[in-house]
Amino acid sequence: MNDASSIHPVDERLPIGRLATLGIQHVLVMYGGAVAVPLIVGRALQLSPEDVAFLISADLFVCGIVTIIQSLGLTRGIGIRLPVMMGVTFAAVGPMVSMAAMTPGIDGARTIFGAIIGAGLVALLIAPIMGRLLKFFPPVVTGTIILVIGVTLMRVGVNWIFGNPFGPTAPKLVDPAHAQWLAGLKQLAATGGPAVPDGLVLGATVPNPIYAEPGHVALAAFVLVSILVVARFGKGLISNIAVLIGIVIGCVAAALLGMMHFDRVASAGWFAVVTPLRFGMPIFDPVLIATMSLVMIVVMIESTGMFLALDEMTNREVKQQQLTAGLRVDGLGTIIGGLFNTFPYTSFSQNVGLVGVTGVKSRYVCVMGGVIMILLGVIPKMGALVEAVPTFVLGGAGLVMFGMVAATGVRILSTVDFKSSRNNLFVVAVSVGFGLIPMIAPNFLMWMPHAIHPIIESGIVLAAVSAVVLNAFFNGLSIERSACVEAARLADGH
Repeated sequence: MNDASSIHPVDERLPIGRLATLGIQHVLVMYGGAVAVPLIVGRALQLSPEDVAFLISADLFVCGIVTIIQSLGLTRGIGIRLPVMMGVTFAAVGPMVSMAAMTPGIDGARTIFGAIIGAGLVALLIAPIMGRLLKFFPPVVTGTIILVIGVTLMRVGVNWIFGNPFGPTAPKLVDPAHAQWLAGLKQLAATGGPAVPDGLVLGATVPNPIYAEPGHVALAAFVLVSILVVARFGKGLISNIAVLIGIVIGCVAAALLGMMHFDRVASAGWFAVVTPLRFGMPIFDPVLIATMSLVMIVVMIESTGMFLALDEMTNREVKQQQLTAGLRVDGLGTIIGGLFNTFPYTSFSQNVGLVGVTGVKSRYVCVMGGVIMILLGVIPKMGALVEAVPTFVLGGAGLVMFGMVAATGVRILSTVDFKSSRNNLFVVAVSVGFGLIPMIAPNFLMWMPHAIHPIIESGIVLAAVSAVVLNAFFNGLSIERSACVEAARLADGH
């Protein structure tokens, strides 16, 4: 028999009770971030509540599958076999929301999933050469990209609180009297009167009573304050899941005030198999695949940093072969995600941080976490419950979640030498400016070729390209392993 002391802590098999407890900890830490992406994208696609609930269930289900593949290992060349929890990345949200705006509904979903599957295949193929691409992504580049991701997502959180700028929650609506007048003109035109010009639409001039409704704003503020109080006074796990606790508190308050309804939760089943290709065959658009592939390169650079950080935290050396095996799961997981109606996957940095906090290095804890995520995914009531959470409750939490992503970018940039290398200021300044263009001037691309719209509509993609090019121009192409590890240690916001 093998001496127990000879077993590396990463391979230690803990008692089932402790495994379950620690696995639940990992699930709680990542749960808020894991369900945010399907909520954002599902609502951007204007899908039905039932379809959004399905996206949430599919996401949890695939989170579990990909986590098990990564931590347990599938073959010698797939899976890093370290304590890693896999979840959907916020980095892909901007491009996916842009795609949803171009083509909402089921066809938009099929287009997004096609881009995801294509990008996952690209990521799977380039995993062995990612080590050579590190030189393009020093901390000044990754920090800038993550900062822009957070700033871009903040718009989503703010709109969750007050209301979307378009649709039924827009700040202003068309005056009913004006709409009636236009309808009368059209009827008159149909009977021989003057023709109504094609494309004539009425401007919205009447304030919308449900936009920025004071009760909704107050509840969002209550959620935000609850999160801050828990983060300030909570200890250990409680502090780590402050966002999740804040959402739960907000849901309880909303339910007591009659602002949250559970009809769809009651009608949802207790068990359902998550089926692939629910929305039909994916649509493969080469330009959209290229856009998402660029996002995947950024995601894999971050994963590389996470794995190198785990190398030091667990005292298990991550060689090139193991690094490639781990990065392949980013690609494979993304392919599985696209097939099962969900999104790109990466290692969750919050959970890497939890390994350091708890000191428990066993990869089987994350395997158990993956099993728990699969179980949550096949319970439709869980997806329906998350979908039922009012958007203004999520908005209070979104300010924290998305703001933390931006703050993470700032933390990474704090390691960059701006004093003796002032050119780094140009890299950050110009790239952030490029990243804000689609948010500030969304119609800037109206005269540009339609084929490149998906690429330039995403501030994240624009910022990434700008940062890589400017860094190469000013600083050349070199990066130290230690710099990558340090950036990964700081990247615990998404």
